Amino acid sequence: MPEFPAARGNLKADVLIVGGGIAGLLTAYELQKSGVSCIVAERKRICGGITGRTTAKVTFQHGLIYQKILREYGAEKAKMYLEANQNALKKIAALSKKFDCELQKLDSYIYSRGNRAALENEIGALARIGFAAEFCEKTELPITTVGAVRFKNQAQFEPLKFLRGVVNEMSDSVHIFEHTHIIEISGKTALSKRAKIAADKIVIATHFPFINTHGSYFLKLYQSRSNVIALANAPDIHGMYMDENTNGLSFRNYGGYLLIGGKAHKTGEPCRRKELELFAENIYPDLPIEYAWGAQDCISLDGIPYIGNYSALTPDMYVAAGFNKWGMTNSMAAAEILRDKILGKPNPYAAVFDPSRSILKKQLWINGFNAVKTLLTPTVPRCPHMGCALKWNAEERSWDCPCHGSRFTKDGKLLDNPSNVDLDKP
Repeated sequence: MPEFPAARGNLKADVLIVGGGIAGLLTAYELQKSGVSCIVAERKRICGGITGRTTAKVTFQHGLIYQKILREYGAEKAKMYLEANQNALKKIAALSKKFDCELQKLDSYIYSRGNRAALENEIGALARIGFAAEFCEKTELPITTVGAVRFKNQAQFEPLKFLRGVVNEMSDSVHIFEHTHIIEISGKTALSKRAKIAADKIVIATHFPFINTHGSYFLKLYQSRSNVIALANAPDIHGMYMDENTNGLSFRNYGGYLLIGGKAHKTGEPCRRKELELFAENIYPDLPIEYAWGAQDCISLDGIPYIGNYSALTPDMYVAAGFNKWGMTNSMAAAEILRDKILGKPNPYAAVFDPSRSILKKQLWINGFNAVKTLLTPTVPRCPHMGCALKWNAEERSWDCPCHGSRFTKDGKLLDNPSNVDLDKP
């Protein structure tokens, strides 16, 4: 990736975007095409967080989301979600023709190992909103399934190569600053250690929103960690696969590798990478595990991201968060929705992603209960974000927050937000 300097002194732009991952960079890209001057401020390196750890499935098949939206919000909003992500896939595919990012058209599958009815319900929900998915009795997976829902002509790509192209194509109206840690926002001014950045509009695209005084994101989101391993000299499974069960596995090929992901757990709970490695050793005993890494995703209350005004009380501050493991198309959808909001234009899909929608969901009470329980745990160290007791993650050698997902090195350096500072005494 290209490198950029740290911000220094007093700076001004029409829009400040805090966060240099895929959502922040695509938002800047869309705005600059409309003549809007932007500053992107990234705490470390652009795409150095979760964007660089994704398995990069470019698809509008996001688990069994459509039957859920249909049940909770009705057909109109389910169709909004579908069309927003369909359009995002088309736009990413069109942009990819300009960049050498290895975009490959593939079918996407959501499979089940025991719940055929859930798959059939999803196909029925999709039919109600005008999309024809297919039921597949068999898959090319090395495990037994009861079938899968197939979306044809989806894609996978190399996201860092894609975003390198996006960055290189941006005009001079976008100024990117790395190693620029925004520690405070006061009105329309953001502060880092070495810079003061004024902007008419501010977009928070920091994975987990770090401003607690608005939006209640500390209640509306939790973070889930999952693991990925890469097996060398692996067979081609001819598609992208994800289990409908959140405890299941995902599969995709890259070159001569098979990427197997899963064994997710709430951040702060014991890492399950060993279970993933044991699965691979049992299924593919002759294939070496050459790479292994972890990723962290923000999970919303209802499975739909929060894209729009940060809160009803912040007309000039915006957010893109809670992509629920489907950040590729949702980031592009977010970029277009935020562009239109900032320009004062209507967007046909904004309503389904509205961050101010009802939060009266079962997950809200689970998030709140877990936070209170961890707050009352009498141990140290404590997370600087809201004071929750941290847990030591022996597998990944980090201090993890079970409340909101902040992570720190053994020495107390910040790894993942929403905490905005290091630990004083790890």
